Amino acid sequence: MNPDFLKKILDGVAAGDTPVEQAMDKLRHFSHEDLGFAHVDHHRGLRKGFPEVIFGQGKTAEQICGIMEKMAAQDDVILVTRVDQEKAHAVLKAFPEAEYHAQPRMIMHAPNPIREKGRGEIVVLSAGTSDIPVAMEAVLTARAMGNRVRNIFDVGVAGLHRLYAHREILDQAAVLVVVAGMEGALPSVVAGLVPRPVIAVPTSVGYGTSFGGLTALLSMLNSCASNVAVVNIDNGFGAGYMASMINMDMEGEAAK
Repeated sequence: MNPDFLKKILDGVAAGDTPVEQAMDKLRHFSHEDLGFAHVDHHRGLRKGFPEVIFGQGKTAEQICGIMEKMAAQDDVILVTRVDQEKAHAVLKAFPEAEYHAQPRMIMHAPNPIREKGRGEIVVLSAGTSDIPVAMEAVLTARAMGNRVRNIFDVGVAGLHRLYAHREILDQAAVLVVVAGMEGALPSVVAGLVPRPVIAVPTSVGYGTSFGGLTALLSMLNSCASNVAVVNIDNGFGAGYMASMINMDMEGEAAK
């Protein structure tokens, strides 16, 4: 449930346009709704500023559709992460207005234009082309949450001149998300150039001794740059969400 939905109900009651019984019916599942296979957290949008995000991996298309159906009645934006193409095809049959983004394996349901809430621009960088799927997960998450987002791909440390070509964009960013596999060095380089928060995302991209992203994770955790924070391996969603929280005027949102 978003604040606008709740305000509309309360304004209707205050103006006498909405009967109390009708308002009570709309608020019957104000907190959460039990579907048997899931408890949909309708209160999360009010509590945290963005509705519950559906983790698609391990869920059937029918379960995803069931959750989306309940959320769509109250929320302007619905995100589903980690959805394969076959499952997405089934979901889009039920929600044709939704969009599937194949690289990050995400479904976005946003029938209306998303209102911009961010104070500045979030910049998402990937070290290599192979890191783009995780980077795009961060991009789409941040955009869904109402941020201006710019992406710059394939600017890793094997050719730093590529990164310096975008120096002006880096300097103007409010928050940066830096996605890298292999040795995971790029976040430290970027953080050493800018006076802004840098959220580092290790990916599972790399050869044998990358250990599925563990090498990049440990490298980022041991960064000598003091403005680096690290999320889990391949967690582009978490990075995009955190970047949005940093870029958002939460007090202003609460006042609305």
